[in-house]
Amino acid sequence: MPDREFPQHLSLSAHIRALGDQAAEKVTLGEIIDTFGRRAFAALMFVLAIPNLLPLPPGSSTILGAPLLLISPQMLVGFQTLWLPRFIDDRQMSRAELARAFSKLLPWLERIEQVSRPRLVFMFGPVGDRLIGLVCTLLSFVLILPIPLGNLLPALTIAVLAFSMVQRDGLLVLVGYGLAATSGAVLFLSAGVVVAAVHHLVGWFGGA
Repeated sequence: MPDREFPQHLSLSAHIRALGDQAAEKVTLGEIIDTFGRRAFAALMFVLAIPNLLPLPPGSSTILGAPLLLISPQMLVGFQTLWLPRFIDDRQMSRAELARAFSKLLPWLERIEQVSRPRLVFMFGPVGDRLIGLVCTLLSFVLILPIPLGNLLPALTIAVLAFSMVQRDGLLVLVGYGLAATSGAVLFLSAGVVVAAVHHLVGWFGGA
């Protein structure tokens, strides 16, 4: 399921810059989504995942990150047009703060855009796109878990996979899958450490 309404003559970085060029002080999530088009799933997932890696004002990451729980499953099942509840569409944040945070990302994004190109395109298609949707859905659930710094790697993975779909770059898909495997391993080890610590504390108090 390619991003059919994402204008290919404008880069992803150009669209992100456009978000900060408007006069209004506040921007709603619906306005951000409409910038890319309601069928541009991958571009939207990239923009919504990145704030989890950036120093945004309190609450901003939730406003932009929570919709991933609704977007990625829609991509998984093959929806052609994005749907979000009105109360999520209407959530607001500071346009200036958003532009300031994304300005730290844009130079890196523009460099990657210069070297990224369509390749290994067999990684995409009805099956490949849904597999990416499945991985992003699972990682979206991880993002909402209260794990200190635990959202960084999943957010980066979602961003890489989403960007690979925008660029149709199969090599980046492989990088994203590698990051997904690493995220899973880190989560598994973290859970093991927590379980072991709780077991130790229970044993310590039980023996006291």
